[in-house]
Amino acid sequence: MQRPFNVLCAWVGVLVLSPLFAAIALAIKCEDGGPVFYTQRRVGQGFRVFRLLKFRSMIENADRSGLLTAPRDSRLTRLGRFLRKYKLDELPQLWNVIEGDMQLVGSRPEVECYVEMFREQYALLLKEAPGITDPASIAYRREDQMFTFEGREEQYVSKILPDKLRLSLEYQLHRTFLSDIRILLATVCRMTV
Repeated sequence: MQRPFNVLCAWVGVLVLSPLFAAIALAIKCEDGGPVFYTQRRVGQGFRVFRLLKFRSMIENADRSGLLTAPRDSRLTRLGRFLRKYKLDELPQLWNVIEGDMQLVGSRPEVECYVEMFREQYALLLKEAPGITDPASIAYRREDQMFTFEGREEQYVSKILPDKLRLSLEYQLHRTFLSDIRILLATVCRMTV
């Protein structure tokens, strides 16, 4: 039932939110004329690499200056700050769910370099498809605010990512359909705060 539930919810989300998708796409185009979407290689189920889809919230080619976003990062566009604050940049990942690369609830997909650093933990997590949200996503909703400008990579690898992995692994051990529903509801509630 899990896969049909994910696909059904993702399609309903895309259809219901299509006016919002169109408005965001138009706003991004009007702001700087650049691409509406941003894709990035992420590691999925069974260590298979896929393209994660987001609304673009940073200037073009921003990832050349690093993968992590700092507080008041100058690479964020004005609209991008708003999209990230309310997690609206993540909405296109509903398409990743429809495609089968992701599910609604599961550990967040990570870039290859960080997966390799924590391969043992990801070997357990990636028995299932990664997700749009999980307890770690909720706990670290404002992750970019936790960084000091210097040493972001060190902070992420030594503190933030290990704790996110711990939370995701704990959840995976006790996960049920009802707990997934609670996580989805908690995520939607926090998008408005």
